[in-house]
Amino acid sequence: MNITSKRDSLKKLYSPFGWLLAKANVSPNVITLLAVITGTFAAFLYYSGHPVLGAFLLFSSGILDLCDGYVAVNNRKATKFGAVFDWIADKWVDGFVLGAVALRFANDWIALLAVVSTMLHTFIKPVAYAEIGYSERTTGKIKDPLENTGFFGRPETFIVLFTASILYPLNHRILTYAIEFIAVMTFLSLMHRLYYLYKKYGREYEE
Repeated sequence: MNITSKRDSLKKLYSPFGWLLAKANVSPNVITLLAVITGTFAAFLYYSGHPVLGAFLLFSSGILDLCDGYVAVNNRKATKFGAVFDWIADKWVDGFVLGAVALRFANDWIALLAVVSTMLHTFIKPVAYAEIGYSERTTGKIKDPLENTGFFGRPETFIVLFTASILYPLNHRILTYAIEFIAVMTFLSLMHRLYYLYKKYGREYEE
């Protein structure tokens, strides 16, 4: 499972929201900032013991995160700062939400594994692109085999977390199981990406 690799085919699910924001001429950076704000409030709700409300704010944050790129491309407002800001915004939300859920519903070591594995699973990409390079860049998005490597990333994490949150009233242990599942799967997916890079570049020596 790698939902990120299906990014282009999933556009039809959120493009109507992106179209409305583009027509309203909202700045992509403002949309990114709104994603950060809603994601931060989602984390607060999770930590306060209100996972169902937190899930809907997290869903809103995710839609806004998808729409900022849509607006940037369609309104020709894509900037290099915006690309960097989007990376940092994503990790801010991921860290706060996962950290809040794990601290409230899981033990400390599982919380650490979930947050650290999630951070590294994403940041292995810009590190690899900086040190090794990438195939191409089209409309602000990097096209490289590493994008399709790994089977459990940010979208999968959000789906598991959102589903477990909605089911929380039926079983108060489900978020504990969800964080444990996310921690293990993200770690294994990170190892998959490291193995891919080692197999491809492990014997290429620097001059």
